[in-house]
Amino acid sequence: MTAPPREVQTAIGVISGTSMDGIDVALIMSDGANAVETGPAATFPYPEPTSVALRAVVADPSEAEKPQPELERVVTDAHIAAVEAFLDRFAIAPESVALVGMHGQTILHRPRARLTRQLCDGQRAAAALRIDVVSDFRSADVAAGGEGAPLAPIYHAAMAAGLERPLMILNWGGVGNVTYLGAEGEIIAFDTGPANALIDDFLLRRRGVALDENGALAAEGRVDAAALAAMMRDPYFDRAAPKSLDRNHFAAAADLIERLGDADGAATLSAFTVEATAAALRLVPAPPRRWLVGGGGRRNLLLMGRLAERLGVRVEPVEAIGFDGDAIEAQCFAYLGLRSRQGAPLSFPTTTGVPKPMTGGRFWPAPKRQRAPIARGPSLSAGSS
Repeated sequence: MTAPPREVQTAIGVISGTSMDGIDVALIMSDGANAVETGPAATFPYPEPTSVALRAVVADPSEAEKPQPELERVVTDAHIAAVEAFLDRFAIAPESVALVGMHGQTILHRPRARLTRQLCDGQRAAAALRIDVVSDFRSADVAAGGEGAPLAPIYHAAMAAGLERPLMILNWGGVGNVTYLGAEGEIIAFDTGPANALIDDFLLRRRGVALDENGALAAEGRVDAAALAAMMRDPYFDRAAPKSLDRNHFAAAADLIERLGDADGAATLSAFTVEATAAALRLVPAPPRRWLVGGGGRRNLLLMGRLAERLGVRVEPVEAIGFDGDAIEAQCFAYLGLRSRQGAPLSFPTTTGVPKPMTGGRFWPAPKRQRAPIARGPSLSAGSS
């Protein structure tokens, strides 16, 4: 007997990633399965004091382990303000939105200690927005023995419905992660290693700038082969998938490049990002024919070019298939919010290492109000935008 089709609903997703450079907000229309139609997306910066406070807490794990009620309040309020600004900018009626999937800000991720912390007060957000909120997406997976990350693979599979496989979808944010979509329907996912975080932190320390625009500084430098080899000896690369990382896992790399000049340091850290990403090939059944890249790293022309050279296959931004690479993570949490309300799994043994497919998320109903009916035509197709 064929299962009845799921209702297509409008949802908003919100996340601030490990690079902590802003709050991403995106709207999708989806049934929580293969039907995905993307809507508008935007990024809103944190207030500077909030950004500074977050970086200080993330840099000190002993602080990140402690309750942070005041910081959680201001982070939540920044997320609320971002959603309100988004609704206003795109003239979206709140009553047309089924839910907001609000990831919050990760400040600590230690799945082996069964510990993951995202700052987000879902109840406060639902009350302020008067829209149902789903938050706390990772805790159930981690409590069950999973890595709690990455959670995007099931959304990546929906995005890539109908594309030739094997296919790799790479997210280069603060930390890199991949989703391998196999020819037989396999989904394998794991964090690859550093992406933008090490390079950004290095440039912030050395030059007071947030990033290496297009890899221009790295292109001027020479890779220190000894430092690169030492970084690639990190035991993380020998671990089986699935696996995930805390943003600061490779902090010791900073010590290895401190003796280098700015350009050589940027070149070496950029090479580390490429080599760590290429090492993902050790953990998948067959080499992907194509890589699609989302996240801020896809804008770094040096990284993209070097990865394509290293792999010998097409490496393209996800815009090549009609998606906005800046919006995928936010879209993902809108999609996961819908799946959470359906009781559908968000994570799987081959994506987070959880013992069995696992749903997740915590539901926070909005104060009661009249909700407009949501209806979409039957022509909705996977991956349209």
